[in-house]
Amino acid sequence: MLFSGIGEAGQQKLLSSRVLLVGCGALGCVVADQLVRAGIGHLRIVDRDFVELSNLQRQSLFTERDVEQHLPKAVAAGERLQQVNSTVSVEPIVADADFGNLPGMAADVHLILDGTDNFEIRYLINDVSLELGIPWIFTGCTGSSGQVMPVLPGKGPCLRCLMPQPPPPGSTETCDTAGVLGPAIGVVSSLQAALALRLLAGETDPLQPRMTVVDVWNGRFRDVEVAHLPQQTECPACRQGERLWLKGSRRASSTTLCGRNAVQIVPAEPLQLSLQELGRRLQTSGDVLISRFLVRLIPSSETEQLGNEISQVEITVFSDGRAIIRGTSDPAVARTLYSRYIGG
Repeated sequence: MLFSGIGEAGQQKLLSSRVLLVGCGALGCVVADQLVRAGIGHLRIVDRDFVELSNLQRQSLFTERDVEQHLPKAVAAGERLQQVNSTVSVEPIVADADFGNLPGMAADVHLILDGTDNFEIRYLINDVSLELGIPWIFTGCTGSSGQVMPVLPGKGPCLRCLMPQPPPPGSTETCDTAGVLGPAIGVVSSLQAALALRLLAGETDPLQPRMTVVDVWNGRFRDVEVAHLPQQTECPACRQGERLWLKGSRRASSTTLCGRNAVQIVPAEPLQLSLQELGRRLQTSGDVLISRFLVRLIPSSETEQLGNEISQVEITVFSDGRAIIRGTSDPAVARTLYSRYIGG
């Protein structure tokens, strides 16, 4: 409240604010922690994944205990954040954000934050933001560099003004090809958190649309002016109302997960699996772990059966039928394993 940019009135606005965070990996952990400590009113965290040991290098809300308990990231983050500030309402949702559920999760919030690792979800967030008139903050980080850009519907360019189409596969660096540096995550997500606080505290008019690009390894910052992008006047999304991702026409049924040697499989329609029943059924197929959140199977001889293109297979299934197949980055192999053990 002593900081002139927020003050007592701004702090009251933070207290009444509602935020949706899509993705609680490295970027999401930092921005969630900072917003909860700043005293926002409600934070809804949606994430499809679970905590693994390799996450701890950069995902600051998680511990080895979360790995041992096989906790979904949204659940582990929610538990930690409630210990940080019990006055904030934290709502964890273990789900894959898609065109069917994201509009409902965003309908009652004031701001959407990008904590994802893929462009498909970002373009969906962009569509939802434009459709509902809710601002969002685009954020990304690979290697030692990253970028942050606010999208203010009706007041500046959207993601499709900047990039009319997602980058083609293989055309940009990913966690698999460039890795990611922990300090870069900290800087980029802190810039996102600062923008979020500025928007939630009510300072929207002076905020000029621009993209901030940073490389922490070389100590470089630069602002890219985006207020008058040439393609903005013809943008199919914010000027012509096109919502390809929101309609589901650009949805992928399988997604290769960044830096994981893993593929997520999503059933055509959400299921309601009994994890206990599924776990019992898989007992004869290998080592099985059953928790209230997921079932994990390590097939007994899958590596030998499928050849050298995969490493040790691990299949994690959630109650909605989603599965993360670790040990391959080939969607075809992942779909084969899903069909073999889960069905469909």
